[in-house]
Parts: sequence; C-alpha cells; structure tokens
Amino acid sequence: MRIIKRLFIVLLVLALLALGVWYGNNSIQTDAYSFTSPGLPSEFDGFRIVQLSDLHGRSFGEGNSRLIAAVERAEPDMIAITGDLVDAQSELEEVLPFIRKLLELAPVYYVTGNHEWGSGKARDTLGALRSLGVECLENRFVSVERGGAHILIAGVNDPNGPSDQKTPEQLAAELYASEPNPFWLLLAHRNNLFSGGYCCLGANLTLCGHAHGGVWRLPFTDGLIGPDKRPLPSFTSGFYRCEDGCGMWVFVSRGLGNSPHYMPRLFNRPQVAVITLNTDG
Repeated sequence: MRIIKRLFIVLLVLALLALGVWYGNNSIQTDAYSFTSPGLPSEFDGFRIVQLSDLHGRSFGEGNSRLIAAVERAEPDMIAITGDLVDAQSELEEVLPFIRKLLELAPVYYVTGNHEWGSGKARDTLGALRSLGVECLENRFVSVERGGAHILIAGVNDPNGPSDQKTPEQLAAELYASEPNPFWLLLAHRNNLFSGGYCCLGANLTLCGHAHGGVWRLPFTDGLIGPDKRPLPSFTSGFYRCEDGCGMWVFVSRGLGNSPHYMPRLFNRPQVAVITLNTDG
C-alpha cells in the first residue's frame, strides 16, 4: 500500500508538471509597456503598437482565434511582426488567414527573420503578405500620419537575406537624407545585433525578437538559453539600453512560438507585447 501511495504521488507530481509546461507554452500573456520620448509628436501621444514575433507557424486556437482575440483587446494603432513568422516545419498557407484577421484590426508592418530565409520561404512569404496589404519593410521606411503629424517606420531584412542587400547603415542614411530630425522606429529581427549595431543607426526605439525570452526563465535571470544556444543571454525580454553608451533603446519581445519546436518554454509564456508611445510630460 505504501508503494502504491508513493507511486500515486509521483504520478500526480509528474502530471502537474506536464500540465504546467503545457499551460506555459499554450496560454498567451499580454504585457503592457510604455515608451516615453520628448521627440515624439504630441499627435502620437498614446499611439499603441502590438508587437508579435517568432510565431514559427504556431496556432493558438482554431485559426489562431485566441491570438487574434488578444490583439483585438489591445486596440492597436499598428501591428509590428518582427520576423520568424514561418519556418521549415510550418506552412505559409496556414498563417495567411491569421494575417487577414490582423489587417482588419490595424495596419500590419513586417520584417523577415532568420528562419524565413533559412527555410527558403522568405520570397514567398513577402509576396503573399504584400498581396494581402501588409507593409513589408525590406530595408526601407515609410511615413505614418496622425492628426497632421507623422513618424517614420523603418525595417531591415534579416542578415540571412541576399548578400548584396542594402545595409542598415545605407537605410539610415536614406532616412536622414529625407528628414534630418525624425522620430522613427526600427523593426529588426535579431536582438543580438542591437548593441554596437542597430543602436548606432539612431532610431528612437528598435523592436526586436529572436531571443524567445531566453526559452527557460528563472528568477533573477534574463533567460537561460540564447538564440545561438549559448547560456545566460541578455537582451531577451523588455526594454534595454545600448551597452555602447549611445543611449538608444530596444524592446525585445519574448515571442510566441518555439524553436526548435521540440524545446518547450519554461516560466516563459508566449507574449503579445503592447507598447504605448508617450510624449515627455
């Protein structure tokens, strides 16, 4: 009887652990943040950005219904998708109905990640998203207007893209040639290219993904596993300032999917990040 009781306790603990891991990988967490900048036009005070990253073809509910509902509740003014929408193990056609629903909620801006290029699906993904009305930012920028004022939204292709593609530095030079003193946001997939790289371009705020929140998160850590599988990464979740002293800011999304697919998240729920822009004072 004692052996049966112990076995029951062990099985109960294992079941609870399995349930916790399942919940931590399938329940969406919506996190609200604010970013204050004196350079932001007053007309954009309260402008709300929903950032989605690293979906890797996952679905949260039939037709991604739970993810769509989470985005709708956030009432976004724009939706930023910062790469790895699909990968080698997922199908583009399964993601497109979800993108159509997002476009009903707000304008959608997209940059590629390493997995679109690595899987050979980048060109098809870009073409399909453009045909739906997504603003695909392949090393270019666009103007967003509100109340007679405007800000610029720029995006860079992942470095896995064409070897002869425009560099981020060339993109920034074009942007400043068009407007010497803009408020601008940069969408770029790779968090680990911010310090000493993207931060030097001068964007008021950069939005990145790629880190998956460090995959396994424990108290007082910034995640345990980096995108390159190195331990104890940094720049994995939330706001960070450039380590090179330029003072520029990046926001890193924890993302939604798993990569590789067999590696579950731990204490790191899939994230919908809601970033509200505010003027200084």
